[in-house]
Amino acid sequence: MGASVAARAHRRRAAGAVTLVAVLAVVGAASLAVGARALSPGEVWHGLFGAPGGDQRLSEITLILRTVRVPRTVLAIAAGAALGVGGALIQGFTRNPIADTGLLGVNSGASFAVVTVIMLFGLSNPFQYVWFAFLGAAAAGVVVFGLSSLGRGGSSPLTLALTGQGVTVFLAAMTTAIALSDPASLNALRFWNAGSVAGVGFDVIWPVTAFIAAGLVLALSTLPAVNLLNLGEDVAGGLGVNTRLTRTAGVVAITVLAGAATAACGPIAFLGLMVAHVARYLTGADYRWLVPYAGLLGAVVLLACDIVGRVVTRPGELQAGVVVALAGAPFFAVLVWRGKFRNT
Repeated sequence: MGASVAARAHRRRAAGAVTLVAVLAVVGAASLAVGARALSPGEVWHGLFGAPGGDQRLSEITLILRTVRVPRTVLAIAAGAALGVGGALIQGFTRNPIADTGLLGVNSGASFAVVTVIMLFGLSNPFQYVWFAFLGAAAAGVVVFGLSSLGRGGSSPLTLALTGQGVTVFLAAMTTAIALSDPASLNALRFWNAGSVAGVGFDVIWPVTAFIAAGLVLALSTLPAVNLLNLGEDVAGGLGVNTRLTRTAGVVAITVLAGAATAACGPIAFLGLMVAHVARYLTGADYRWLVPYAGLLGAVVLLACDIVGRVVTRPGELQAGVVVALAGAPFFAVLVWRGKFRNT
């Protein structure tokens, strides 16, 4: 009887994953067609696979697709998957249902690095400062994990959360101080901080995607141990899990995923938090399914928000990070409200 129930649950989760992949394909196709200039399926096909010709209209379509819409679609999928997986993973490692990738200070670390290098070196091209943003995010994650590991008890979910919050507040204050003292840094930060998948070329996207792929592989390798860690540190250790090594690998994976996505797009708030909860509702608490679901949902949601941002203020655009925040803030409020009433 138990084996039959497990088999049905496995088939249901597998079917759900296939459905999410199909939804992602549909939303990805919509991302190529929707914009200030709407394109038909035939025009999209020609723009992607057609040979260059003398027709000026078709040449313009090809240029729009290959230099604008394809890069932003690829980046939205990669960054959304990275933030979704990172959000689910950090909730698993901290056993905190309202944890997000910003908890490790990666967002504030990236922002601080961006304004610092712009102030010092006058950088203006995303290809120039995106790598400093990634290094800033990674350094912040290392500092948070290192400080939380000090002391007799080592790193724990509580010390990790408190240290992350402290580092985040400190870096945010330093970022504000630099930005207010330097107009060029303030102007760059104003746009970068909104969070957008537009305006980034493949010269940035391919290296960032390589980091995200490495982070995903490392994240997936920790999932069996995350299930055991959620039973408690002592239980996991008794079952043979090296808790320190597993937690270190998890923090590295989260930092790489969130750092790469944040460096390329800017901070995207609430995405990891939202999709992790939706994934948990669909799959249950098994992180071997929850995390892949969160990655697929993250890609779908970020792509969908980017499409909405192109439509609602046409012919202008609303950044994807703004749309995600508009959806995520009420979602977060509902989570807090539900938790409050469950505890009364």
